[in-house]
Amino acid sequence: MALDGVFLGLVRQEISFLIGGRVDKIHQPSREEILITFRTRDGSYKLLINTSAGGARVHVTRADIDNPRVPPMFCMLMRKLLSSGKLISIRQDGQERILMLDFDSSNEMGDIVRITLAVEIMGRHSNLIILDGEGKIIDAVKRVGQDMSSVRPVLPGMLYEAPPKEPRLSLFTLTSRDLKSALALCPRAELSKAILKSIEGLSPVFARECALEVSQDSITADSLTDEQAERLFIFLDRQAGLIEKGKNTFTVLKTPDGLLKDFCFADINQYGSLMEKVTLPSACETLDYFYTERDITARMKQRANDLYKFLINTKERITRRTTNQKQELLECADRESLKIQGDLLMANLYNIKKGDTAAIVDNYYEEGSPKLTIKLDARLTPSQNAQRYYNEYRKADTAEKQLTRLISQGEQELVYIDSVFDSLTRARNETDIDELRVELHEQGYLKSARLSKGSKNVKTQPPIRFLSSDGFEIRVGRNNKQNDKLTCKDSEKLDIWLHVKEITGSHVIISSHGGEVPEQTITEAAIIAAYYSSAKSSSQVPVDYTLVKFVKKPNGAKPGMVIFTNNKTLFVTPNEGIVEKLKVKKG
Repeated sequence: MALDGVFLGLVRQEISFLIGGRVDKIHQPSREEILITFRTRDGSYKLLINTSAGGARVHVTRADIDNPRVPPMFCMLMRKLLSSGKLISIRQDGQERILMLDFDSSNEMGDIVRITLAVEIMGRHSNLIILDGEGKIIDAVKRVGQDMSSVRPVLPGMLYEAPPKEPRLSLFTLTSRDLKSALALCPRAELSKAILKSIEGLSPVFARECALEVSQDSITADSLTDEQAERLFIFLDRQAGLIEKGKNTFTVLKTPDGLLKDFCFADINQYGSLMEKVTLPSACETLDYFYTERDITARMKQRANDLYKFLINTKERITRRTTNQKQELLECADRESLKIQGDLLMANLYNIKKGDTAAIVDNYYEEGSPKLTIKLDARLTPSQNAQRYYNEYRKADTAEKQLTRLISQGEQELVYIDSVFDSLTRARNETDIDELRVELHEQGYLKSARLSKGSKNVKTQPPIRFLSSDGFEIRVGRNNKQNDKLTCKDSEKLDIWLHVKEITGSHVIISSHGGEVPEQTITEAAIIAAYYSSAKSSSQVPVDYTLVKFVKKPNGAKPGMVIFTNNKTLFVTPNEGIVEKLKVKKG
């Protein structure tokens, strides 16, 4: 799952239309991301540069990315250097995973100066480095000191040096003889790995596809026959021709349950039926499709890292407390024996003397009245010993009632914390996170809401809106407080309420306007309810639905907690495609 040099070259070709465009806006959505908006004759376009270890890339994006309210210092520096700057060229050295974006920009004196962005797409070593006209480093998203790398430090003021380049063949000038010679240099290597080592700019998934074209079995480079070597060359030459003609098959691989696994500029068949394939029209759209959802989740997780830790710790604390209370409750189960021993002592006071350490009595509570030995405190009178057992019985009886209540309360708290955690995993912007902070503060879990930097108060967002195939409005709550408002205040009695069965998730409302709701709309709303729940990745999800008038909120219940009757259950499979198709777009 790496952006290889050949793919990056295709991205370079696609984004070349930005040359001549001017920088309009610069944002830094997260520590390792930069979003540059270009103003061109054809309109505005957003160029995303990501330098994270697992998602390093550069491409034009259509994603609606939420930006922090207060820009980081690196973002401010880029704005100072590149505001209204003009993109002059985009360079790539062969199929190396480095793009050089050259800008002409005005300095503080009004003079035109050259600023270059070196975008290095190299896994965990990925970086975005700002260079001046002399090739000196102004700054970098990731500064690399001598203590981190003595080979290639990246610090302001240093002269920029490109990473060491290994001698490899180019896919576009490859000859059969060169290929055989290169493979001969790594004879014992598995063929796919030998291809990676021999040819510049290829990804592991494409190298495996090349090896599969030669043999269905895993073979080493030295076991390649002349016929197989020629077949490999023909396959590579054909792929190079398709790339040069712009006839790429941009492919994204997904598991059957929708998990995105890999992407490539060519058709991939090595997984057979184990993977589903999605074909997209361009390199940028492929990257946008593959990374957007995953990046939103990662970005929000970074911004809400403290909240994730707090919820996990809170759940662990409540779980430990509830477990201990359940153990204490088990110990209370023997309380009846305490009362029986007290009764038997009272019935045998005449046979017991002060100073006795035990009393042997007939247990008339059991058939045959077997002998029972009862331990005594030698310091107490027989009557006081009996009262001691009665007191222990009353304490156990009271404890059982209290523990039963506390355990029930703890289990409800766990459900609530799970629901907040579920809402947090679906957060798409800082306002979503801030609303959850406020909710936890109001419920007494957080001492203060600690809103995001630059935010003085939280503006409540509307529910997420959808329009069914039959034209019925469907609304989805973003969090527990909004679920309450949506269900209990903003819905009519004859609207339909939906929620996943016994699983945390959002409340979903179909606005019926007093009319009959078609089965198709109910099914679509159930799919939406399953998608906006913790069962999003499951194949068959039970969803309960009923009229809003049958949904009630108990007094004192946590936000989002309701009881309902007269419900039916529908089994559906969450489907992102259907959800996105029905979603009402902003604006």
